[in-house]
Amino acid sequence: MQIHVVQSGESLWRIAQVYGSDINQMILVNQLENPDVLVVGQALVIPEINREYVIQPGDNLWGIAQAYGVSPQDLASANNITNPSLIYVGQMLEMPYFSHVIQTGQTLWSIASQYGITVNQLLQMNELPDPSFITPGQVLRIPTTGKPVTEVNAYTTRFDEQGRQEVLMLGRYLTYLSSFTYGIREDGTITDLQDVPVLNAARAQNVEPLMALTNFANNRFDSDLAAAILRNPSLQETLITNILETMREKNFAGLNIDFEYVYPEDRENYNSFLRRVVSRLHPEGYHVSTAVAPKISANQQGLLYEAHDYEAHGEIVDFVVLMTYEWGWAGGEPWAIAPINEVRRVLDYAVTAIPPEKIMMGAPLYGRDWRIPWQEGTLARTVSPQEAVRLAVRYGVAIQYDQTYQSPFFRYVDETGQEHEVWFEDARSMQAKYDAVKEYGLRGISYWVLGNPFPQNWPVLQSNFTIRKR
Repeated sequence: MQIHVVQSGESLWRIAQVYGSDINQMILVNQLENPDVLVVGQALVIPEINREYVIQPGDNLWGIAQAYGVSPQDLASANNITNPSLIYVGQMLEMPYFSHVIQTGQTLWSIASQYGITVNQLLQMNELPDPSFITPGQVLRIPTTGKPVTEVNAYTTRFDEQGRQEVLMLGRYLTYLSSFTYGIREDGTITDLQDVPVLNAARAQNVEPLMALTNFANNRFDSDLAAAILRNPSLQETLITNILETMREKNFAGLNIDFEYVYPEDRENYNSFLRRVVSRLHPEGYHVSTAVAPKISANQQGLLYEAHDYEAHGEIVDFVVLMTYEWGWAGGEPWAIAPINEVRRVLDYAVTAIPPEKIMMGAPLYGRDWRIPWQEGTLARTVSPQEAVRLAVRYGVAIQYDQTYQSPFFRYVDETGQEHEVWFEDARSMQAKYDAVKEYGLRGISYWVLGNPFPQNWPVLQSNFTIRKR
């Protein structure tokens, strides 16, 4: 897979010719609504024709495997497909291996060097007893180069049929699905979600469902609500009992705690609560994680940050989700949602306090559309990456790319004469984030939030990592 940025005067046909790719595959993997209309600056995913295949209408896994000379079982395994009947048009499959025809003068060593693999890998893949006995015209299987293994979490807030279908479609890319949100109450009880169909969809795709627990009430994170629980050990025991009851009933695999805007004076109370949760959930086989604000120092000031003790969370829980997004928040000035330079500042501090293998880096699956000149008190509209490109097409404006933030943006004027500025994510910006995950040696990545169409993200993710299924 490659990423191509559309230049002035380019057509999809011409781009396909340059890469030797199939135009129909490109249309499907990028979900292009009108292939004849491209925007300058638009990022496209280009499948590699001999190693990747985009599912077409009418396809089945057996037929695809036959066409590429691989076994259906190997193809399913390489792509985390648990049910061969659940494949989706537009999704890109990676071949577990591809063919190479030996040319005159080639040796196993030269072929292995060409593809960045070892001679032993070639011998094992092709069951060759003697590395010196190969002949021109002989066909070898070349294994796909190994990728780092990562874990992927996604939060979901949608529990209708569309939400269920989305989890079925995207489940092969996920390790965990966090059901957002179960809210705490002052008496130690918790709110409920009608999420069973979505949880069943997750399990059908071998995704571990997590119960996301928050102090969210009346459309906001409530500091007083958190304090009522964190300052009362007896209530905490009641709360944990109720959590366990729901987790057993709905067959959750773990708990993700997202307490935000906790009073600074409750910092140690929060740590003690986490220890109490872990002591009761671990013996029953559940794992525990937290979501924390994006801090750049241990003593960072502000209600959002002070009670989140990175070092304690890193020691107590199984993993930590860094909420490295919302720099460009709905009530603020136009800005990239997750500028990579700011994300890296958080990571630079986080890895000093939390073991990297416990860190899930947050990433947004959305963008925002602001009215400009920006005025305090106004709110930006949330848009999906796909909708952002649609806006650029509609208003005929080029997409720009900020190299410092590693984020696309553009401006347009609507029918009323109102000017807008849009920041969003594309294949390039996600690649920058995945590069950071690899560079810092992190456990994985955590998306906020499903429900925003972003077709380019998933082949980019798949090209960078092997997704761990637990």
